[in-house]
Amino acid sequence: MAKKAKIAIIGLGLIGGSIFKSLDKRKYEVIAVSKSQKGKNIYQNYDKLKNLDLVFVCSKMSDTQGILDNLNDILDKKTIVSDVCSIKKCIKDKDYNFNFIMSHPMAGTEKSGYKASFKGLFKGAKWVVSKNNPLLNKVIRELGAKPILMDKNTHDASAAMVSHMPNILAAALFYSIQSNNSAKLLASSGFRDMTRLVLSDSYLLSDMLEYNEKNINLSLNELEKSLNKIKKLSYNERVNLFKELSSKREKMYKNGKNQTT
Repeated sequence: MAKKAKIAIIGLGLIGGSIFKSLDKRKYEVIAVSKSQKGKNIYQNYDKLKNLDLVFVCSKMSDTQGILDNLNDILDKKTIVSDVCSIKKCIKDKDYNFNFIMSHPMAGTEKSGYKASFKGLFKGAKWVVSKNNPLLNKVIRELGAKPILMDKNTHDASAAMVSHMPNILAAALFYSIQSNNSAKLLASSGFRDMTRLVLSDSYLLSDMLEYNEKNINLSLNELEKSLNKIKKLSYNERVNLFKELSSKREKMYKNGKNQTT
């Protein structure tokens, strides 16, 4: 029987917890390190981080660099280490004693913490990687996601547009009705769904606004151009544009999955 690959997850929040719960224990030997969680194969310190094949660092973005530096004194070149940060600017470009690969699963919910994590979070999702690796890509696929090769600068600019800006738009939309009690009274499923991201983890939002400010501002500028263009369109032009966008949106998420890559 082939030896099971040994995988560790550091940090058991929404992402780390979902990786921990989703990995097939029949195929992999899985352990986790967490300060807040206890249970089978969950440890409080790094003592068990030996002879590992793959480590996922799933901490807060602001803590990730410090954890990578600590792991540099523990792990060696045969161990693959991958972060899951939604912004890569928070990670220094440096050489490590281990095989470091930046990554980011394009999956999540507005909830946070281990209790919010669940098996299957990554099914149908894209998972950005800075370089291809057979084991990492295999694990990503077995988690139900698709590896997408992308450099850190392109990732951060793209994430600002499709991941970070929706949080800001949700906040702006919700903020816009705060003095309108009639609008609050009528707000139903559409408004609820559009403003869901207002409930996102405050630490994540804080890191997002700090580390990706330039790209977020550029994305907001592009949005402003789009809004100004729509404002200038006639009634018929708006109707035609919305029909065109509806068709493109349907094709982009055909069968509920993003088909653009």
